[in-house]
Amino acid sequence: MTIRVLLVDDHEVVRAGYHRLLESTGDIQVVAEATSGEEAYQIFRECQPDVIIMDLSMPGMGGLEAIRKIKSYEKQAKILVFSVHESDIFLERAIEEGVLGYITKRSAAKVMIEAVRQVALGKPFIGQEMQQFLIKDRKEGCNSVFAGLSPREFEIFLLLAEGKTVNEIAETLNLSPKTVGHHYTSIKNKLNASNAAELTRLAIREGLLQP
Repeated sequence: MTIRVLLVDDHEVVRAGYHRLLESTGDIQVVAEATSGEEAYQIFRECQPDVIIMDLSMPGMGGLEAIRKIKSYEKQAKILVFSVHESDIFLERAIEEGVLGYITKRSAAKVMIEAVRQVALGKPFIGQEMQQFLIKDRKEGCNSVFAGLSPREFEIFLLLAEGKTVNEIAETLNLSPKTVGHHYTSIKNKLNASNAAELTRLAIREGLLQP
């Protein structure tokens, strides 16, 4: 049986490389590509792929928000994250949103084919470099500084930390500026931050953004 894949990444060279890799197998077919979260959601609804390979950091709607929208439309959607983020925070959030797999771009070329096959079967696949975080979380429980943020607040936190304005975030996430403003206030209160600059410094300190 052929596994039909939607490949989501905003870099054309990255998509081209993994497209070739996946289709060299004989049992995997890349039926569509997307460059953003918005496009991924629309294409998923149109072609109903077996597996979505989703980057997390993209202009506009990020991967986490796209995953949330896709899963709200189709609970059984099978999603494999591949990302530059080697962080327990991103892994935790992705699993909370219902993804089956998470691999990093550092090792994706070696494990992506196996990961796609496992996810297509409905089985979880966590890359070896990410498994340490699962073990740590099971032993210690979730004690992340961001544990108190809801999924929506975490998404808005990341966009604020990247320097996006309230109006830009509202347009990206299809929310009203007033709603984003309420989330902004809640985020600052929960993280004990006074402004967006402090949120950016926190994101850098926790390894969520490059300085």
